[in-house]
Amino acid sequence: MNTLSNTKERLYYLDAVRAFALLLGVFFHAGLSFFPFFIGWAVMDISTSHLAATVSLVLHSFRMELFFLVSGYFSHMKFHQMGAKAFLTSRWFRIGIPFIVGWIVLRPLLVSGWVMGSDSMRGEVNIMQGLNQGFGSLLELPHSLLVGTHLWFLYYLMLITLGVIIFRYLTEHLGVLKSKITATADNFINWLAKSFWSPIVAPLPIILCLWFMQRWGVDTPDKSLVPQWPVYFLYLGFYLIGWLLHRQKELLNTLSNITVNKVILCILAIASCIMLAKYEGKPYHQHYQEFKMLFMYTYGLMMWLLATLTIGVCRKLFKKSSPSISYLADASYWIYLVHLPIVIWLQIAVAELAMHWLFKLIAICMLTTLISLFAYHLFVRNTFIGKTLNGKKVRKLSNSDSSSTSLSTP
Repeated sequence: MNTLSNTKERLYYLDAVRAFALLLGVFFHAGLSFFPFFIGWAVMDISTSHLAATVSLVLHSFRMELFFLVSGYFSHMKFHQMGAKAFLTSRWFRIGIPFIVGWIVLRPLLVSGWVMGSDSMRGEVNIMQGLNQGFGSLLELPHSLLVGTHLWFLYYLMLITLGVIIFRYLTEHLGVLKSKITATADNFINWLAKSFWSPIVAPLPIILCLWFMQRWGVDTPDKSLVPQWPVYFLYLGFYLIGWLLHRQKELLNTLSNITVNKVILCILAIASCIMLAKYEGKPYHQHYQEFKMLFMYTYGLMMWLLATLTIGVCRKLFKKSSPSISYLADASYWIYLVHLPIVIWLQIAVAELAMHWLFKLIAICMLTTLISLFAYHLFVRNTFIGKTLNGKKVRKLSNSDSSSTSLSTP
């Protein structure tokens, strides 16, 4: 997942967007043990808060959608730099291999975390027993092959990328129809970026995807390698928007413009989702279907606006090259790959401590990030692992030219 932009089109703020989208995953997963109700997570802390659940609702609505949008943008760039064959080969090394190897390495640690988390809720934790059961789960293969981890997003990214390339290949032989498809796509993305009404209309196809999901929000498709099509098409949509935005790069600025109207609309959408979410567990309410539809519309509105406004904020804050942001952007992929077992083990370690949940959450996030960064700096960045994840680094040509780090997007 490495994309090397040329000197003219290098957009440094997208380093920050990518890092932010992935690092939000650490914060999101770290907060799941503090819900005031059981959600099937590995462990439930003695200190809980409805605020943790509310924040999770908001974060889960846009962080992965933002990631797929940025991935689509840079995939289009990389595709035209490399050509189809080299592009697909690079996707295999930067997405496929981390998905497979990451699952094999991390699954025992995740299973052990679930075992110890269950024990901790009974007041006793046996680390060795948890590890034995975790590594013993590998003997159950091929049962649950490559499922049950947070790395599902790489699987869907591979499927989406392959689907887009196949579609593009097929349209190459359609003659006049190809021109019409291209023109329609370009007109659509132009309207989406410039129209005053686009934030109002954008949630409509999102609603269609949400309606067929198991829950009111976005499902996490980590239980099977059989694609959950509503989830697939949701992320495909954001990926394609990113892909098309790179065809008309100036539209990215227009789409991510921060306006008072967008901010107010976003706040109203968030407030509406928070108020309506409580009705998900009340299927016999006389207005259940109406509340569900309204929730899904405001959820889609929140998703769209938070994703585009985040790009706009990063564009304003990170206009110039920053070695620290570029470093964190490169490290963020590794951090996301390895963070979950660290988060769960730390959640178990603090679950019974008489401490406010917010302090625990901050400690878990900071320790997870520091441990992951330490491992990245020592064992990943300048090794074949770093090359696989982030590609080759580009030497700085001059003060005003290319960055010394690669711009990589999983």
